[in-house]
Amino acid sequence: METGLLVQYIAIAIAAMASIAYVIFTQWPAATRRARIACALALMGSTRPAWMQRIGRRLAPAATNASTCGGCSSCD
Repeated sequence: METGLLVQYIAIAIAAMASIAYVIFTQWPAATRRARIACALALMGSTRPAWMQRIGRRLAPAATNASTCGGCSSCD
């Protein structure tokens, strides 16, 4: 496979993944928030290495007052 063709395939894959992520984040914000919380809690365990705990803290969603409606933040 030529290098130029490989670069095109990689660029298309990145664009497709970005568009899928955008749709998921905009259409299902509560589900993505729950998934981020679950992943962050798994990474921030006390027996995990420090670098994993840092990733977990970055992955955790920001604390907001989303408990009343589910977290879409469209009513601000």
